[in-house]
Amino acid sequence: MDERDFYTETPETKQATYICPKCRQASEFQIRWLRRTKKKGIPPGATDLEKVKFAKATDYLVRVDIQITCPNPRCRKRFDIPSDQTVVLI
Repeated sequence: MDERDFYTETPETKQATYICPKCRQASEFQIRWLRRTKKKGIPPGATDLEKVKFAKATDYLVRVDIQITCPNPRCRKRFDIPSDQTVVLI
């Protein structure tokens, strides 16, 4: 059984401000996240080990976007989102 069987996935966007490392212009970006919400009950056919994993499971967010494009028409460079945070526990 896969870990994703324990969760309901819904897409979500959050707004964040980043600075382009090339042109140094700050801009607002819509960053895509995937919200994984724990299901109400355990899926059928789960083993004892999977039941323990399900009991410890919590809701969390996973960042989908890895790179963003600078909106400045003279720059238009793609750069990595400057954050090590790709998973957020809720």
